[in-house]
Amino acid sequence: MHELGITQNIVAIATEHANGSRVKRVSLEIGKLTAILPDSIRFCFDVCSQGTLLEGAKLEIIEIPGLAHCRQCQTEVSLEMPYGICHACGSNDLEIFQGEELKIKELEVEELCV
Repeated sequence: MHELGITQNIVAIATEHANGSRVKRVSLEIGKLTAILPDSIRFCFDVCSQGTLLEGAKLEIIEIPGLAHCRQCQTEVSLEMPYGICHACGSNDLEIFQGEELKIKELEVEELCV
């Protein structure tokens, strides 16, 4: 399960960017073509965030659909896998432009009033 290592990195990056503030919410974008299972990330997040600034934080995952351009006819093609066929012309010469991302989109941290 490579999601454990990925989630450990997400927690480490979020902790670094939180600058010592407790994190209330983490928003991730995960492309459908990444072979990363959002449910596994959710499970690992609870385990990996224990004892960190992210413990108890809400994890929000936005799944980004796979999209490609056909190089033959310039049609936009939806993809469920990192390969496919253009339904307009039958070509498999596709250029993926969306769905391979893994991003920490937002962090919501607690602000301490002094």
